[in-house]
Amino acid sequence: MTLSRNSFRQSGTGVALLLAAACGRTPAPSVPAPAKPAVPVFYAPRLVPQPTSLATAGDAPFVISETTVLEADGADAMPVARLFAARIRPATGYPLVPGTPAVATNSIRFQLRADRTDLGEEGYELVVRPDSVRIVARSAAGLFHGAQTLRQLLPPEIESDIRIGRPWGIPSLTIRDIPRFAWRGAMLDVARHFFTVNEVKQYIDILAMYKMNVLHLHLADDQGWRIEIRSRPLLAEKGSVTEVAGRPGGGGYFTQQDYADLVRYAQERFITVVPEIDMPGHFNAALIGYPELACSRRAPGPYTGIDVGWSTVCVDSAPSYALIDDVVREMAELTPGQYLHMGGDEVETLTPEQYASFVQRVQEIVARHGKKMVGWEEITAAQLQPGTIAQLWRADSLRHPLGPGVRMLLSPAKKAYIDQKYDPTTELGLRWAGYVDVRDSYDWDPATYLHDVGEDRIAGVEAPIWTETLRNITAVEYLAIPRLPAIAEVGWSAQGTRTWDDFRVRLAAQAARWRMLGINYYRSSQVPW
Repeated sequence: MTLSRNSFRQSGTGVALLLAAACGRTPAPSVPAPAKPAVPVFYAPRLVPQPTSLATAGDAPFVISETTVLEADGADAMPVARLFAARIRPATGYPLVPGTPAVATNSIRFQLRADRTDLGEEGYELVVRPDSVRIVARSAAGLFHGAQTLRQLLPPEIESDIRIGRPWGIPSLTIRDIPRFAWRGAMLDVARHFFTVNEVKQYIDILAMYKMNVLHLHLADDQGWRIEIRSRPLLAEKGSVTEVAGRPGGGGYFTQQDYADLVRYAQERFITVVPEIDMPGHFNAALIGYPELACSRRAPGPYTGIDVGWSTVCVDSAPSYALIDDVVREMAELTPGQYLHMGGDEVETLTPEQYASFVQRVQEIVARHGKKMVGWEEITAAQLQPGTIAQLWRADSLRHPLGPGVRMLLSPAKKAYIDQKYDPTTELGLRWAGYVDVRDSYDWDPATYLHDVGEDRIAGVEAPIWTETLRNITAVEYLAIPRLPAIAEVGWSAQGTRTWDDFRVRLAAQAARWRMLGINYYRSSQVPW
């Protein structure tokens, strides 16, 4: 990777000979004027995540102007061009109407090329020259990721929603960028505290900016059921009315139309929604409407605390599986992605045999409805089908060997749980996994984290944020930023291209962009803001 921090433009004066000849005189010898100080024109762009390779060109920048044309080469490229234009149009004030290729200069071109197999499914190549910008990818997802890099190459003021009169220059360079892992996700718990459609969209926008491609929505827990199931209306009607601490007006749920809106919004940004209905434990909110399915130690009723492990659906009851089948069927119909998450964590009221049998039956239900199952690491105690993903959260090694075709999704709490406090002074968050500052989230290698699991068995990484202490999206942002970009780089960038000392400088440069976007963030003392 070539990173040229400064290119220089030399200038000087030497017109005395020309002026004298024009006047018909023989010029006297002259002393050359001193050269002007070299002016740095380019710098190493401070991008997050770190690209696979970056080389500056040493040319003048490309400058977006009122006559700049956005070109979309291919029907699937047009939506990407439109989203990029919509993002930068308010700040520039320029029309930037995307069209089909027509001009060769003063253009930003989004080009799909099926023959670029070297870029993989989500990679891209970005070439900036003084007269043009070109993003090339095999897929529209790759074009979109390239557009996010192009966005970061522009000044932070490009995020403004009002016009700002300034030059909009992009340094001349070439970037070739391919993600390390296919699953680069974040989990948002909307069960313990409910978040509106618009709040979740705000979170999706942050994920997209840092090339994350999975939103794992934790939709049901003891404190609340947050998704409409039409065949089982009491799940939402009775199970959604409260949340942690039971504040007045709390609670709520997504209608199926709301959920479809979120899925569509995420898809436009090449993010897959993976819904989670936690079972057999964490099931109290579901049992409020269907108490006949309860076999737990407490009678079902609204719960506003944060204890875990006590609620369980009755796993030896046929009606329990009938309800689960209805839920899985409707979620599968609503979710175009290939995965459904069944939870499976913190079950303390079942025998190991009951638990393993339950996981295998749910796995069969998920498969029957055309999806693959994801579950927390505890599900490895059962016999899992190829294609299943187990999500690690608390262990440093596996308690049970992985079956053929089963992969791990890494979310180690002491690294990736961004709901944990940064330090003892942090007001929000929990600390059962310890304090997790930015370097903790960044400075680890998924390939070596589990001694008995190689990189080929790792699906990717994910940053969960549980919301026991978080009541609004501003609070979520405070715990997520700046740790979420750290996890994004762990998932995207090759291990050999990234170091903490370099990342903390690049991360600090993101703060001006967050302020323009109105994103709340924590000013960690580990980062040179």
